[in-house]
Amino acid sequence: MFSTDATWQRTLRVAVPLGALALLLAGCSNGASSDATGAGGAKVAAVIKGLDNPFFQAMEDGINDAADTDGVDVSIQAAADVGDTSGQADKLSALAGQDFGCFIINPISGTNLVQALSQVSTAGKAIVNIDSPIDPDAAQTANIDIATYIGTDNEAAGGKAGDFIASQVPAGSKVAIIGGIAGDVTSAARVDGFRAAAGDLTVVQETAADWKREVALTAATDIIAANPDITAFFAANDDMGLGIVKAVENAQRTGEIVVVSVDGNKDALESVAAGGLTATVAQYPYAIGELGLQACEVVAAGQTLPDQIESPTALVTTDVAADAIAKFPQPFEAFENPLTALLTK
Repeated sequence: MFSTDATWQRTLRVAVPLGALALLLAGCSNGASSDATGAGGAKVAAVIKGLDNPFFQAMEDGINDAADTDGVDVSIQAAADVGDTSGQADKLSALAGQDFGCFIINPISGTNLVQALSQVSTAGKAIVNIDSPIDPDAAQTANIDIATYIGTDNEAAGGKAGDFIASQVPAGSKVAIIGGIAGDVTSAARVDGFRAAAGDLTVVQETAADWKREVALTAATDIIAANPDITAFFAANDDMGLGIVKAVENAQRTGEIVVVSVDGNKDALESVAAGGLTATVAQYPYAIGELGLQACEVVAAGQTLPDQIESPTALVTTDVAADAIAKFPQPFEAFENPLTALLTK
């Protein structure tokens, strides 16, 4: 979630067709990123969430592809799954003392990587925080300097879902919300955005399903049984959204209950095209990964990063699902990349 007082360097933003983002990155390698591995041959390390989730698989692909295009030496480590907080921290700790000059960090929680990051920051190495924010209070206490945060405006993403659902069902209709892990900042921001946009709807239940499809399936099955007149569900990620779709199918309510989620994973896009999910708010983890690698290139070139960089989102409904699938994992709508001018100086 982005704060309203975030420092933006809008003068650096250049319109870029998102479907051609990889070509942009290739072109950037002819500029400041010719020394992309940094002074003294510094390398890039990335520590991301579990590759059991296709969202983070796409993020890994984005980092790797950008590194290959621009000739950057990158090492990527991932948690065993989205609940492996200690394992992820151990992987970062193992990398912290090695000769990496920039770290791309996608923490499972706001605090699970703080101890290891303190070592990274003390050594004067750049930290690029992507997707899930490090807790700012914990970072300040540990004297961690974050070069930039790159991610979705999660409140706005939830708002897009809320606006869409409100346009699909009558005012006052009963809806349910299925969030991720209880207390998770990302989930809370998406839910808050949804609630704000769907103010005329009646939320009959909000529950957490730990970002997992099978947990959401069980939760949605119980909610439908208890509320036969429910009209819509909002899920904080696609995996849970697809679990809800299965519950709706099992209840023989397909086409009657609107289901909208957030992520834009390929299986979710295909579900939208097939009439399962009603819509997904796509947020392009591939582009987040690319931007993270680019940010390390900017640091290596001696340029100053914006405090925050908002990654693209787009509402994908049935009418645009085929286009979104054709261009996956790249975004299918225009995106203003704030790193373009910095990489071409």
